[in-house]
Amino acid sequence: MKKIALLLLLSVCLLSACQPEVGSPAWCEKMEKTPKGDWTANEAADYMKYCVLDQERE
Repeated sequence: MKKIALLLLLSVCLLSACQPEVGSPAWCEKMEKTPKGDWTANEAADYMKYCVLDQERE
């Protein structure tokens, strides 16, 4: 049972690492392809800040 739990945890960690960093060029491209109605308020704000206004990540 512990092996299954460990395998599931490892799988989640590996899959979550596949997401591009917010504000990166890959993230901006991904957001451009995502319908605007599916964006969260935070995603919209980050898109405006990093992709439209082109501000540096801190």
